[in-house]
Amino acid sequence: MQVQGGLAAAGRSGSGPSGAAPVWRALAKGRAGTTRMGMRGTGMMRGMPRTTPGQLARGSGSGLKTPGLGFIASQRRREQGGCVVHATAAEGVAVGAPQELKKKALGSKRLRRLREVLEKNGVEDRTTEVNALEAIKLVKETSNTGFVGAVEAHVRLNINPKYNDQQLRATVALPKGTGNQVKIAVLCDASNASAAKEAGADIVGAEELIEEISKGMLDFDKLVATPDMMPKVAKLGRVLGPKGLMPNPKAGTVTTNVKQSIGELKAGRVEYRADKGGIVHIAFGKTDFTAEDLLENLRSIIHSIKTNKPPGAKGIYWKNVFVTSTMGPAIRLNLDELTTYKYDA
Repeated sequence: MQVQGGLAAAGRSGSGPSGAAPVWRALAKGRAGTTRMGMRGTGMMRGMPRTTPGQLARGSGSGLKTPGLGFIASQRRREQGGCVVHATAAEGVAVGAPQELKKKALGSKRLRRLREVLEKNGVEDRTTEVNALEAIKLVKETSNTGFVGAVEAHVRLNINPKYNDQQLRATVALPKGTGNQVKIAVLCDASNASAAKEAGADIVGAEELIEEISKGMLDFDKLVATPDMMPKVAKLGRVLGPKGLMPNPKAGTVTTNVKQSIGELKAGRVEYRADKGGIVHIAFGKTDFTAEDLLENLRSIIHSIKTNKPPGAKGIYWKNVFVTSTMGPAIRLNLDELTTYKYDA
């Protein structure tokens, strides 16, 4: 590493006042010879052992390891945000390597490869809007996990869910499914138990199932209950609520038609809701789906969000929509093309 100025040479010429006293006085703010250092911004504090100018330049000293020029230079570069600093000899800051800093700023090999793919397709930054089909193809192309990841949509709406008339919670049936195997538990009496098992329910029970759930058994993805069981299910609120498994009429999991509800959940009906920031997060398929199938699922979600627009939402309803894969980059969609599509249910 090259050093701007003559501090290193001063340190090598000896530790006496004749060779290094002028530079040492500059570093120690007027104190010459061997003294206690009180410099700020170089990593050294008052009260350290007496150190000579030569030991400072070489980064050595008696007792404790005294920070040398390399330490001072790296500390100063950190304070300057990683920029290369050309300093005077009195400051003792080394000149860094621009190529190494530039390479570090670009990120890892994986990140550089993803940027190249996006820039090749005209996506320069996060503000670039892309048509839905092209965006989904890019999401599939930039997926870099060693497993089949999920494809997600993040829809930002102009709503404030802290007001009751601006809350959004609904369900949507994805025509191409979710790609997940859904395990369903059903709470019902004996009259509906056989119908639930025929429809494909994995777990069926009544009071005994409620007792198992209260003890921590949550080996299912969805819980369906008949209305007559809800008073008994109420005591499970503390167990099911934080997991999002509490049956709810809006989600279609409290119903008298158990067979139909199970069929819809198995086919790909999912629940969504806006978080406190007014953003809907929902997975609508896997990276091994075709781009056309993913687009059809996405259009179903957009149509459902449009249909269930809260009555208190005023002005512009849509802010932005992003799609992404698991651990992949997010791509912004063209809202005009997506929201004006005429959906045929």
